[in-house]
Amino acid sequence: MKPAGKLSVIVPVLWDADELRLLLARLTQLSEAPDEIICVDGDADPETRQACLQAGARYLQSETGRGVQLDTGARTATGNWLWFLHADASPPMNGAVAVRQALARGAVGGWFRFRFAQTDHVLARSLATLINWRCRLGVPYGDQGIFTTANAYRAAGGFPDEPLFEEVPLVKALRRLGEFRALPLSLGVSPRRWQHDGWLRRSLSNRAMATAYMLGVPPDRLARAYRGTRHGRAQC
Repeated sequence: MKPAGKLSVIVPVLWDADELRLLLARLTQLSEAPDEIICVDGDADPETRQACLQAGARYLQSETGRGVQLDTGARTATGNWLWFLHADASPPMNGAVAVRQALARGAVGGWFRFRFAQTDHVLARSLATLINWRCRLGVPYGDQGIFTTANAYRAAGGFPDEPLFEEVPLVKALRRLGEFRALPLSLGVSPRRWQHDGWLRRSLSNRAMATAYMLGVPPDRLARAYRGTRHGRAQC
């Protein structure tokens, strides 16, 4: 039986119309589709707007910045369960079912296992294994499909208006509120930035950014150093 509750998916977008079209099509094909899809554009891209209209998703605009875009979508959502996805994500077919079940059974939120989509590169498999081990001790990042109840999201303070590492304060606050569950399902992450930059170079750069953040370097300063990747921050 489908758990009672309404599931809203929130997707921050910044000039990712092609990737967004694939995600929206994928969401409609899940074994149980979400009840609401909200796409928050950090610019005013007409192609992104058109992709949303064609797929029946809600289109919103906000200031540029993943934190503010995610928070705009979350606070506009009508669902009591929230699932945050990146535009280039590949959610598993039973992803919405797993989110609903985890939240209905008392978790305040959770995340999916990390895997690279569309590649079987040996370094991709090794990196995914390391990332999944790291998340058991550290913080899962946004490209792992973080989800939570709307009540817990508000109690945790929501996503901060930060250009990088916006999920870290939220995840830490959610863990203080209750069980933040790791699902056994894997969510596909696009390898495009690793393939462009080189697997080792990209991973070392991401790790250096994360270390600098943990040492107290302000996210806006890190974001300026990260402009070469155009938008978003990948796993490390």
